[in-house]
Amino acid sequence: MSLVALGLSSHSVCAQAQADDSDHASTQTQQDDSRTRARESEESSSKDTRIDLSPPANDTKSHPNSGVAVYDAEQPNDVQEFHPWDPHKAAKDVEVGDFYFKRKNYRAALDRYKEALVYKPKDAVATFRLAQCEEKSGQPADAITHYEAYLKILPHGPDAEQAQKSLEHLKAGAEKQTSSE
Repeated sequence: MSLVALGLSSHSVCAQAQADDSDHASTQTQQDDSRTRARESEESSSKDTRIDLSPPANDTKSHPNSGVAVYDAEQPNDVQEFHPWDPHKAAKDVEVGDFYFKRKNYRAALDRYKEALVYKPKDAVATFRLAQCEEKSGQPADAITHYEAYLKILPHGPDAEQAQKSLEHLKAGAEKQTSSE
């Protein structure tokens, strides 16, 4: 008999626990619903006050040029995208550019050397290799510009002699073109 009573009492405890869980779940659902309704009606969390976002009564008189500032902030401007200085990314771009250059894919190499200069603007290696790539792809004016830029960065660098020779060659070719025309 005590076994039956023990079984019945444990059954009632389980039923009570399930009822408590369902009450807790319905309470949680009601709280979620009230939060959702509060957000939908734009009420504050305290439910006592509503936040007023309208400007003060004499705001235009107190700040007469504020409309111009808001208009200026909303208009497109000439601020350019900011790229952080990242020498590791630049080195990787030079490495990939070298890969393309060796395979004579000068267009892809040009893009990588230019991207390297975005992340490290005065990178001598990227500048020199960009000039070489422009020379190979038939852009002598750009090549001259970048060879000169390399010589400004590293006038006695490891590739300075080759840059000087290429500059002389390109300038001589440019003079021949202008004199024949």
